[in-house]
Amino acid sequence: MSPRRLGQHFLTDHKLLDRIVEALDVRAGETVIEVGPGHGSLTEVLLDRGAQVIAIEKDRELAEQLRVRVSGVGCQVVTGDALKVDWHELYSRHLTPDTRHRLKIVGNIPYYITSPLIDKALTPPLPDRIVFLVQAEVADRIAAKPGGKIYGALSVGVQAVARVEKLFNVAAGAFRPPPRVRSTVIRLTPLVEPLVRPGRSAGVSGVCHDVLQQAPQAAKKRRAGAERGGSESAGLRSPSAPGAPSGRCVRSALPARGRDTCVAVTYP
Repeated sequence: MSPRRLGQHFLTDHKLLDRIVEALDVRAGETVIEVGPGHGSLTEVLLDRGAQVIAIEKDRELAEQLRVRVSGVGCQVVTGDALKVDWHELYSRHLTPDTRHRLKIVGNIPYYITSPLIDKALTPPLPDRIVFLVQAEVADRIAAKPGGKIYGALSVGVQAVARVEKLFNVAAGAFRPPPRVRSTVIRLTPLVEPLVRPGRSAGVSGVCHDVLQQAPQAAKKRRAGAERGGSESAGLRSPSAPGAPSGRCVRSALPARGRDTCVAVTYP
């Protein structure tokens, strides 16, 4: 299958590749899962920083080329669909994982599967940090503030569990072939105390489900605590890091009939 059919646009600007790796804050010995390595430009920068890389590439030809290119230099190339491969199993089976640090995830990901990949990346157990190069429109939706026109289920699900940062834009000319859309690098850092308690559901859609389940009970507990003059902690927490909705928690309806419906819940 050709890279064009897979929706891949390869980033070739070395300064931008360095900035992406810096945003990931890679330390020597850490294990990084790279989604969609393509020709391996980002892979090589990661390896130069001392990272142990697990590169997941769907295109068999590209995977084999990369396997030859990085053979014996701390990189495991996995041929497969990143949406179907168990990332944490790969990490646990990796030959030299550095147990002092949690997993980090990075990728210049195909735009047509951005939302499913983010959903997978935010499925517990959560990684230490995620840096993705995504379509600018999707980055705007992820980082949207409550009350805005583009604020929806994706915004709620991601911001409930992670700090969201839009780092920098990438011009189309930095890619081969150049995409027809604007691109943005985002960083997602899981919150120490998520806005919702971890539930049985997985990923962004699961978080939205958990918010729906926990919001009414949380509001009731907060009101009861206020009446007693206290500040009882409830299921929905105030964010412990910037980048999440500030001053209020959010309730979101799951996508229905192709649309996202969400409302903000404020506590007295």
